[in-house]
Amino acid sequence: MFAVVKTGAKQYKVAAGDIIKVEKLDGETGAKITLDHVLMVGDDKGVKVGSPTISGTVVTAEIMEQSRTAKIIIFKKKRRQNYRRKNGHRQHQTVLKILEIGTAAVKKAATKKAVPAKAKTIEEKPVAKKPAAKKAAATKKPAAKKPAAKKTTKKTPNATKEK
Repeated sequence: MFAVVKTGAKQYKVAAGDIIKVEKLDGETGAKITLDHVLMVGDDKGVKVGSPTISGTVVTAEIMEQSRTAKIIIFKKKRRQNYRRKNGHRQHQTVLKILEIGTAAVKKAATKKAVPAKAKTIEEKPVAKKPAAKKAAATKKPAAKKPAAKKTTKKTPNATKEK
C-alpha cells in the first residue's frame, strides 16, 4: 500500500517503513505525528484519488531526526566590476519514518442541547435607540500667516537713471 502525502508545499509518495526527508516540522525526536493531507492512496485493489484530499485517511509517522541539509553556496559576480558576494545556506529538515497508512479515528461532534420551545416563542421588541447627540465640530481658525519678508535689492546709480 502506498500514499501520496502533501507536506511543506511538496508531495511525497510513501509506503509503510519508508524514510523521507521533509521540510521542518515541529516536534521532538521520537514523537509520532499524523500527516492528514493525503492526496492519493493505492494498493493491490486499486487507486483512490482525493479531490483535493481523501477525508478520513491519515499517514502516521515517527520523527527520527531534526537536522539541516548540506550547505548550498550562493555566489554572485559581475565581471570587470570588482563585485563578488559569497553566501551559504543550510535548510532545516525533519527525517520521518512512515509507520502506517490508515484511517483517522472519527471524532464525534458534541451535540448541542436543544433550546426550550418557550424561549423561542417569546417575542422581544427591539428597543428604539435615541440618536446620539452629535458633537459640534470645533471650528478651528487658520493660523495667522506671517507676512512674507520683502526682498531688497541694491540700486546702482546707473539703474535709476533713464536715458
